[in-house]
Amino acid sequence: MLQFIYSQLIRLALPFILLRLWWQGRHAPELRINWRQRLGFVPRASGSVVWVHAVSVGETIAAAPMVRRLHARNPDITILMTAMTDTGLAQARKMFGDQVQYAYAPYDTPGSIRRFLNRANPSILVIMETEIWPNMIRQSRSRRVPVFLVNARLSEHSARGYERVKSLVAPIMRSISWVAAQAEKDAERFRRIGVAASKVAVTGSVKFDVDIPEDVREESQQLKASLLDRPVWIAGSTHGGEDDQLLAAHRKLLNHHPNALLIIVPRHPERFESVADKITKQNFSLARRSQDEELNGAEVYLGDTMGELMMLYGASDAAFVGGSLIERGGHNPLEPAGWGIPVISGPNVFNFEAIYQRLLDDRGVVIVEGANELFQYLSALFDDGDERRASGQRALSVVNKNRGALDRVVDGIIERE
Repeated sequence: MLQFIYSQLIRLALPFILLRLWWQGRHAPELRINWRQRLGFVPRASGSVVWVHAVSVGETIAAAPMVRRLHARNPDITILMTAMTDTGLAQARKMFGDQVQYAYAPYDTPGSIRRFLNRANPSILVIMETEIWPNMIRQSRSRRVPVFLVNARLSEHSARGYERVKSLVAPIMRSISWVAAQAEKDAERFRRIGVAASKVAVTGSVKFDVDIPEDVREESQQLKASLLDRPVWIAGSTHGGEDDQLLAAHRKLLNHHPNALLIIVPRHPERFESVADKITKQNFSLARRSQDEELNGAEVYLGDTMGELMMLYGASDAAFVGGSLIERGGHNPLEPAGWGIPVISGPNVFNFEAIYQRLLDDRGVVIVEGANELFQYLSALFDDGDERRASGQRALSVVNKNRGALDRVVDGIIERE
């Protein structure tokens, strides 16, 4: 009964969801393109299709090594990548070009999911991290499509929420073929909400299997060479409420290191213009990557392009990971750690609790409370090259020590398909 009520509520909400999508498309026109895919009208596929669903940019990046490994194991399969956001699909296209197929994920109404499954006809569904959509999972299993929840994490807060509607959630959890959990705490929470213990494994986080393609390394080296040994720090995946603190830290840093450069990369493209405006209003000299502007006289470099954050991390000497000075929960610190550069974060990192704990255990990350602490640590790093290199190596060693989840995940998928 709850499944029926849920489906009816989603149907009733659908016109308002589409209206909101159209409204958001004022600033992000890509959202209005292929909107029919969200109702399940995707191009028809043939052959063996592996459907990989990643809600947004972070999950898409995390899925990349797995997608490459699955393709290497079986070059004949078709990988169909879906995301809920335009930025997620843009990231996927940046990484894979024409090697995989792309579509917006269908909204979770019975009709949208049915149309999508009829056209895509997947043989496997791989869901990244925490996307639990009742109709997507139940209809896939009713067609005998194995459903894998990969790199899965579940916070205690979310687990308690699911327990309150366990009569709805438990049948969905029983439909999942396998959960590859990031940590034992995640696995225990999935068992609590109805996944059979035999279907849950702790594989670790595939994000430790950082994959930096050679072309990204080459582009990063070229950019770094053009910076002429300037001290460079990057603030990646920033959110509103953090920009003023980051710019304040950079202002203080310039008093000690006048040729320092801040690369700032907002998480969402709709913020590019507002961040650029804030930078210029605070009298920083600005260069924008989207306009290929000269960097020599710039104090701040705005990364206002899609899919280049990993490359920009590699061109930097130290990295602050955004979404952590506000209560957003942080973003993936392993991307800069994989380059072997010092990693800095604010205190709000609940989205990456297990990963941050491993970095903290081995002194692979430094937590700062605000602009002043951020400035002090950056200044110390740029004053002491040996410590800067040692800090970066500690971060990289955490990545290397925890690799292997990717092989366990791919092996588990292949064994159970």
